[in-house]
Amino acid sequence: MVGVVAVVGAVRLVAPASAGPDGEPPGVRRQLTFLRAALDDGAGERAQGLFPEGYFFSHALYGLAWVELGLRAPAGEREQAVAQARWALGRLESPAGRAPFSETLTPEYGVFYQGWTNWLRGGVLSLQPAQDRDAGELARFVDSAVGLGAAFDAAGSPYLEAYPGQAWPVDSTVAVASLRLHDRLLAPRFEGTIARWLEGVRQRLDPATGLLPHRVDPVTGAPDEVARGTSQSIINRFLPEIDPVFAGEQYRIFRDRFVVSPLWLGPAVLEYRSGTQGSADVDSGPLPLGVSLSATVVTLGAAQVHGDAPLAGALANYGDFAGLPVDTPWTRRYALGLLPIGDAFLAWSKTARPWITEVADPPPSSVSWAWRLPLLTILLLIALLPWLPALIRHRRNAGSWKSTVPSS
Repeated sequence: MVGVVAVVGAVRLVAPASAGPDGEPPGVRRQLTFLRAALDDGAGERAQGLFPEGYFFSHALYGLAWVELGLRAPAGEREQAVAQARWALGRLESPAGRAPFSETLTPEYGVFYQGWTNWLRGGVLSLQPAQDRDAGELARFVDSAVGLGAAFDAAGSPYLEAYPGQAWPVDSTVAVASLRLHDRLLAPRFEGTIARWLEGVRQRLDPATGLLPHRVDPVTGAPDEVARGTSQSIINRFLPEIDPVFAGEQYRIFRDRFVVSPLWLGPAVLEYRSGTQGSADVDSGPLPLGVSLSATVVTLGAAQVHGDAPLAGALANYGDFAGLPVDTPWTRRYALGLLPIGDAFLAWSKTARPWITEVADPPPSSVSWAWRLPLLTILLLIALLPWLPALIRHRRNAGSWKSTVPSS
């Protein structure tokens, strides 16, 4: 039995676990089946007890993963993806979806709520031919984009508030990506807003890394906290949709400073840049050896969007090995299904692909196939260890038999 477990682990380390921008990642559809059942059973409400956006992210990422699958399907075979993404969008637009956010902010309910909701709304519209789009859904998409654009134009900072008196650059990055999506789906409208936003961002980078900071002053946008892995992984997922060249520069810095192989056991993402330390919080979760598990999962998606197939494949394999997936003919769940929001982040990351702009110049590879060798060696030793007593007994018995044979 131990040998079988070791073989299964070895297979998960070497079998393709991601499919790039065109193919469907293995197991994701079954993972979404598990997620839908979990959400119907209150997984979103339980996630809300873990962190302030638990309910929102549980549904938003479920809907976005369905959009990603739908974009891979022929135009006539997207009904299920549209229906499931719309169901998730309805949950975000409900009182429960808006509950953590303040109606008094500009834009209404804050940039986090408006940015993520409108990105999903634009994803639903992207799955449909222009003549088939729902008029009300389209109007809400345009109204939200106009509200975001006006808020960015009027602000003295490129980073709008997500909560009263609090601003995180990652939230505004998602919102600006939704403006770029508006301009791709409809008539161009926000080029000036996006250009001013990018200029403001370049003027307010974290001086220690040259990356977008984790948290900023809500009035001036000046960095209040250094760049961190949890926000960088999402920023690098969305920034290529806004400016591929700037995004490529940011991604290379992020990968060099944050992607490591602790104890030589596979790629992972630090919460604080290599050589520094910081405290864990609700964003990062626990930090074993400084590694953020959530940032590691989301970086898989960022790597795919940037065309960094070697790193994406390595992170996907490592996740399938360490994430303890449980498969049935109908479902797949990670971590024994104990934390469905983790499945939501992983499904969204495994299905990542650019929606607006393809990356023309993928970064050079930073990871080789050899990262698997230490883990495969450990698995081989684990497989052989239970046989060791039997081998010792065999050698002893063989020695005893030889000692009883008379010499000629």
